[in-house]
Amino acid sequence: MYTSFDDIPLDKIVTLLKSHKKEFLSGQQISTTLGLSRTAIWKYIKKLESLGYKIESKKNSGYRLVTKSDLLLPWEITNGLRTEIIGNKIYYFDTIDSTQNFATELTKKPHENGSIVIARTQTAGRGRLNRKWESPKGGIWLSVLLRSDFDISHVSLFSLATSLALAIAIEKKFKIKPKLKWPNDVTINNKKVAGILIDASIETNKIDYLIAGIGINFKIEPKQVTKKITSKNTARYGITTLIEKDQMSDPANFIQEFLYQLEVIHKKMITGAIKEIRKEWIKRSSTIGKNVKVITPTSTISGKALSIDENGSLLISTKNKIQRVVAGDITYNKN
Repeated sequence: MYTSFDDIPLDKIVTLLKSHKKEFLSGQQISTTLGLSRTAIWKYIKKLESLGYKIESKKNSGYRLVTKSDLLLPWEITNGLRTEIIGNKIYYFDTIDSTQNFATELTKKPHENGSIVIARTQTAGRGRLNRKWESPKGGIWLSVLLRSDFDISHVSLFSLATSLALAIAIEKKFKIKPKLKWPNDVTINNKKVAGILIDASIETNKIDYLIAGIGINFKIEPKQVTKKITSKNTARYGITTLIEKDQMSDPANFIQEFLYQLEVIHKKMITGAIKEIRKEWIKRSSTIGKNVKVITPTSTISGKALSIDENGSLLISTKNKIQRVVAGDITYNKN
């Protein structure tokens, strides 16, 4: 595990190399600047290379950073992050059972707020309704812990708000127009590229904490993942990848944008700007206006999706009335 508050100089060495990217930086210069031995510097350089940094080493000249790592290491995210709260602490794992589980453990520490848990892979990632979430290398799997004080009636809306923040970040960084499929999916060309899971604790009519779990198929092989999917609903309309295998990308920069957009929307929820969030979500929705079938825990409802209410519930016009659906699996019928 690496954190944004580790007392190891990996991030300092990366910062130094980045500041001299077009020239070599001698081991002695790094040693003098950081107060470390030349041997220690060599070991840290090797560690950085094992983390995916390409570093050129030249005798009598020193070290030069050729390319940075594609891993979402804490220092890559914090360097340039524009948020005030989200990202105050970052925990990175190469492999973990579930970022949601670790974030839940963090809730036992009262001062953890805005903390992020990121993993390269998950062995027991989960989606809605405790379904297994496939989490291979190449994806982005993270959880965000927030101590929120907006109205508890809007907790369900926070899932939609998080998907909205992700859609905006994709629009800004990749010039792609994703669609939002109720209740928690982000899609591209009608295929799932990301999903949102919200775990919440409410005590005496007040939110104790929210944990937003975000799974993004950033640079994956859709066919390989599809074979492992157990959710019939997801398998029915398929998955896709945000970035193709041969595309150049900067996942840290993308996540910085997402975290910024999430904080902006979170502030809007706190200040009660719910109408604005609903408007922006509906504008990007692939669900509104469609003839749908929703399978809920107790029934199956078919009709036309009219809108979402201020709590994020789907309003469906059936033959006899307008029904409000809080949660369920949704499929689109032909209009």
